[in-house]
Order: sequence, then C-alpha cells, then structure tokens
Amino acid sequence: MSKPRLIAQALAITLGLGSTLSLEAAVDGTVHQQDPYENLLVSALDKIATGELDEAIRSVEDLISSKPNFKLAQMVYGDLLMAKSNGITGFGTPEKSKEAIQDLMDEAKARWSHFDQHPQEGLVPKYLLALEEKQKKVIVVDTKRSRLFLYENKSGKPELLEDFYISIGKNGAVKWKEGDKRTPVGVYFVTEFLDPSSLPDYYGTGAYPIDYPNPWDKRLGRTGYGIWIHGNPLQSFSRAPRASDGCVTIPNQHFDLLKQHVDINNTPVIIADGIEWAAQTEVEKLESELKQRLLDWEKDWESRDANRYLNYYSQDFKAGRVSYEKWAQHKRKVNEGKDFIAVELSDLSMFVYPGESDLVVVKFRQNYNSNNYKSDNRKQQYWKREKGVWKIVYEGPSA
Repeated sequence: MSKPRLIAQALAITLGLGSTLSLEAAVDGTVHQQDPYENLLVSALDKIATGELDEAIRSVEDLISSKPNFKLAQMVYGDLLMAKSNGITGFGTPEKSKEAIQDLMDEAKARWSHFDQHPQEGLVPKYLLALEEKQKKVIVVDTKRSRLFLYENKSGKPELLEDFYISIGKNGAVKWKEGDKRTPVGVYFVTEFLDPSSLPDYYGTGAYPIDYPNPWDKRLGRTGYGIWIHGNPLQSFSRAPRASDGCVTIPNQHFDLLKQHVDINNTPVIIADGIEWAAQTEVEKLESELKQRLLDWEKDWESRDANRYLNYYSQDFKAGRVSYEKWAQHKRKVNEGKDFIAVELSDLSMFVYPGESDLVVVKFRQNYNSNNYKSDNRKQQYWKREKGVWKIVYEGPSA
C-alpha cells in the first residue's frame, strides 16, 4: 500500500470512520442536499477513507473558505496537512484540549454515520400513526444519531422533507429530573416562538419551547422545565453531539429553515433515543386497529352503559390526581342523569410513544351533546396495550 493510503487509513481509523460511502446512493435515499457544508465535509472524509488526500484537502479548503467558523472542518484540514507532511499520530492539534478534540471527533462520527447508516428508502418512523390536517409538519429527533428529521403531512401520511445534524444534552437522552442535563424522550408539541431579540446570543436565531413535562412525564415523576429547540451561538457553526443542558440545538441556517414550517401548538415534536423505522403498511395496520378501538369507545359511551364504557379504562387510569375508582364512580353517577349521549370526534392524530412498550398518544376534538350538557373541546388520551387489549391510562384536556 502506498504511503498516502497508509496515512489516510491511519487518519480514517483515528476519526473512527468505517468503510467508504456510496455518497450518490446516500443522497438518493433519505439524505437531502439542504446542507452543502455537511456534504463537502462527508465527501472529504470519504476521500480520506479511500486514500485520496489531495482531493480531501481540496474539499475541506472549499468548505472552510465558505464557512470559516466550522471548527470540525478546520480541525480536519489541519490534520490533513500534518498527515501529508509528517504522518498522523492523533486527531487534533496539541493546542486543543482533550475534551475539545473528543467533541470534534464525536461530531465527525455522527455526521459520517448518518450517511453510512441512513434509513432504507420506504421506511418511516413508527411513531407517526395518524396526522390531523392542521399538523402540516412533524419534527422527529433521533438523539442517538444526532439528527433531526422534518416530515410533511401528505394526506395524513409523513413524507420526508429535510434532515439536519443536531446537538442534545451533555448527559444524553431520557430526562428524569431538573438539572440532569438530559434531553427528554417522548411526544411533545411546540408551544411558542421566542424571538432572538429577546434572547442571549447563546440561543442563536431563536427558540421553540416544547411542552415538557407532558402528562406522561408528570405521571412518572419526571421534573424540569425549559426544554427548547433553538439555534447555536451566532459565532459557532455547530456544536458537539452532546453540548446542551437538555435542549435540542441546531445550526442557525437550519433553524431559520424550520421557522418556515413550525406552527405553534400544532407541530408535533417526537424525540426518540434511536428512531425505530417501519414500513408504511405496518404503521397503517396499527393505525387501523387503534382507530377501531377509539370508535368502539365512542359508541359504547353513547350507549350510556357505564360498564361497557368503563371497560376501556385501565385499572391504572389517572386523570390528573383522579384514580380509576373515583373516575368510575363519577361516570356512573353522570350516566344516571342522561336521556341520551351523542359524541363526535374529529381532527384525530395518533403517535406511538418512543421508549415505551405499547403506549400511544391520541389527540382529537370532541363534540359532546346530551340532554343536560354540551361541550366542544380538545382532548388527549394515552392508550396502553395490556394483555393484548388497548386501554386508556390517561385522559385530559389538550391545547
């Protein structure tokens, strides 16, 4: 093997790169061209893996000339020059701390692995069962692979628009308590937009708070607040994969793109510690099963038979601090005063809850009519499969 290839191989091993990529196939799959800087970086890494040092250097020079604050690109460029002249003994220059070097290595691996192990064409995140019309876009975050996927609602089905590199909490995913510097895993919604003029430079070009803790977090005793999707400090192109206090952070150019798509209170944010992918047919099968269960619940509620209605509720059911026993007692008493009940559901959405076994979040508009009471409001339920049967474990209002 020639000396340049030996040097490149050593550098590839140091960077933790696997086999060479089929970049054309990757771009034809789920990787999009929205980030030309990442494409240049990964192309350079691929050239390193194939021993093409001069071509790799040219790619990185093009990159840093257009994006000089891309620290990872600067580091790779320096190592390439050192490798070409003296060989390579390690990643990063002596002036950098071990922590800073490790952060940049982790970023290189995260960006590379997305191209190397991107999901197969035709697969979708298993969480997106049903989308209502107002949910024009859906954000799916993969904390394990440092990636955010933006999906468009096409007649109720998700279609991938873009995907971007992100950073998460310093201590990883699955938040449990305030101050643990972890990013939560679950089903959330964007609640507001915070303009950059009202924020320190640290948050970049803006922020979207999400509704953590949600009802399931509260039920499990999870604490904390202030979980946002936000930009990076204005002088930084990107951050290490684990760099925040729990928020999802994204390069400002991509955050600015998100602004075109996010709708307050309507955009779901699904955060998973490693996305589970499934064929659309598999997702549709579960969607059909749950929709039928929901229709049966509606019909048996209208029957005014309290036993039939309550059979849909788990013994572990809670509505705020109300237990199943108190809920059942209340519903039996209410039904005694009804001559008729009519329920109409609309604007239905359903999401499998990441990291939980057989748990689904259902949201809908409920129009309720009876002889002595009427209401029209938003509701959310959490359905859990117990011994093969879907039961409601939480019910409450929704934004």
